[in-house]
Amino acid sequence: MWIMKLRNILCTDAWRAYMTYAKEKGMEHYRINTSKTGHVIKGIYHIQNVNGYHARLSQWMNHFKGVATKYLDHYLAWFQFLEMKGFDATTSNIKEVFVRTSLCEHHLKNEDIRQLNLTI
Repeated sequence: MWIMKLRNILCTDAWRAYMTYAKEKGMEHYRINTSKTGHVIKGIYHIQNVNGYHARLSQWMNHFKGVATKYLDHYLAWFQFLEMKGFDATTSNIKEVFVRTSLCEHHLKNEDIRQLNLTI
């Protein structure tokens, strides 16, 4: 779980709940309303990385024609693993995924997979 720290700058879309959260936490907050301010504020604050990640995730998830909410964490962890490996489907990467996941005696969560020390 990511924890927001006071020194962080929160950049979000224009949804009001983000503004309330930032105010409650005393965080500096930039609301990106593309129809009013464009995609970038002050030349550096933007949400394009999040939008890009969301687009890649959505495109990848669409291949499954829907997933059960019960297993959503597993799909998100799988996607994050593929992102870290650059979607490089080498034999070595595929074997590593199967070996690492087979060695676990418990259900893997996104955090578990993120903490694995995997090499290419």
